[in-house]
Amino acid sequence: MNPKTADARPASELVQRITAEVHKRIVGQDTMIERLLVGLLTGGHVLVEGVPGLAKTLTVQSLAETIKASFQRIQFTPDLLPADVVGTMVYSQETGAFTAKKGPVFANVVLADEINRAPPKVQSALLEAMQERQVTIGGETFRLEEPFLVLATQNPIEQEGTYPLPEAQVDRFMLKLRVDYPDRTQEKEIIRRMAGQAPEPVNVVAKPKDILSARAEIAQLYMDDKIFDYIVELVHASRHPAKHGLATLEPLIEYGASPRASIFLATCARAHAYLRGRSYVLPDDVKDIGPDVLRHRIITTYEAEAEEVTSDDIVTRLFEAVEVP
Repeated sequence: MNPKTADARPASELVQRITAEVHKRIVGQDTMIERLLVGLLTGGHVLVEGVPGLAKTLTVQSLAETIKASFQRIQFTPDLLPADVVGTMVYSQETGAFTAKKGPVFANVVLADEINRAPPKVQSALLEAMQERQVTIGGETFRLEEPFLVLATQNPIEQEGTYPLPEAQVDRFMLKLRVDYPDRTQEKEIIRRMAGQAPEPVNVVAKPKDILSARAEIAQLYMDDKIFDYIVELVHASRHPAKHGLATLEPLIEYGASPRASIFLATCARAHAYLRGRSYVLPDDVKDIGPDVLRHRIITTYEAEAEEVTSDDIVTRLFEAVEVP
């Protein structure tokens, strides 16, 4: 099958319905909404970073409300305990036995709000749930119902009162988004809609089975072998930049992207094509969504920090250096 001759299909009606409902409340932020949909439709967790007041929480909450599924919001604070997230064992005086009291992580969509306001021990309480889709309480293991998705928000780590997420925790997130300020026109519309009134209600337009069906469709999208090669080259360039003519990046990269990055790049590229109504993946799908997959998987050195080179700068250089098929 040749991707150039593959039939394009109309954009998913499901995606259009969900997007329309979210936009009843949210002005602009098209990229954030799209990336959250990518996470929802692939089962990949999403971390959203930005200063307070950019509608991160409202967007996640609005997206969850469009789906007929259970939703829980966990406000991460410095005094939060792991048991407040996953649950704990409770003693019953009537039966003389301990029973598991499930925490808020037992939901289809979990909003971990300001996740980096809690200590690492609490952040790590989500690790098992995010990766294994299960939770262990008092030696008993409970499976989480699908779809299960963690959508987390965090403030920039430079702000006071934040705890940087451990690398193992960050790597569990398929995407890490950076949310910026709205432009003048958008901010004016935000004031019109929101000043002095409650947020617009949104309707339930999807069921869990619709999400799972879309996931199955996305997994079947055609991806040429050259796209797989392109993804592998990008990831390997992050580990061995000198082999790709980027010797100056060698002292700036502590660790390159892992194979999990390759898997997520392929998954997200398929979802990106699906949202655009295509039944095949193009290199542009990888290029467009690649920075959100890679930025938190490339660990920079102290030298990079001293030279004020960020992982985003390195990702940009990688995409410039690796030949597009």
